[in-house]
Amino acid sequence: MHICVIVVIAANAAAVQSKILQYLVIFGIPIMFLAMNRFKIVKGREADFEDIWKQRDSHLEGVDGFKNFNLVRGGSNDTFTLYASHSVWDSKIHFENWTKSEAFKLAHKNAGKHSDIYLGPPKFEGFEKVI
Repeated sequence: MHICVIVVIAANAAAVQSKILQYLVIFGIPIMFLAMNRFKIVKGREADFEDIWKQRDSHLEGVDGFKNFNLVRGGSNDTFTLYASHSVWDSKIHFENWTKSEAFKLAHKNAGKHSDIYLGPPKFEGFEKVI
């Protein structure tokens, strides 16, 4: 019986991890992951960038562990305006599982389409909750 259970757990590792994390959240253990991509947008193209995000289907609704998403604007200089996409997840594991999913592929299928408005690729930063 134990061998079967181990095989089932190994075959469903992501589901088991997700369930364990759900229980940790229920019992108030601080689990959270913040995923950010920083974008340098060519000065004068800010409205185009914001429109792309407003019209984009993120495919995040219903994804296990996803909490919320924001697009935020930072400072500007003569060359670019800084933006960050900011998504909150139950855990780093949830975020990583999403990056391997069909929803992730669909959300990013047109990522290079508007390369003329970016000054370089986005810079990813991930953060785990400490307190």
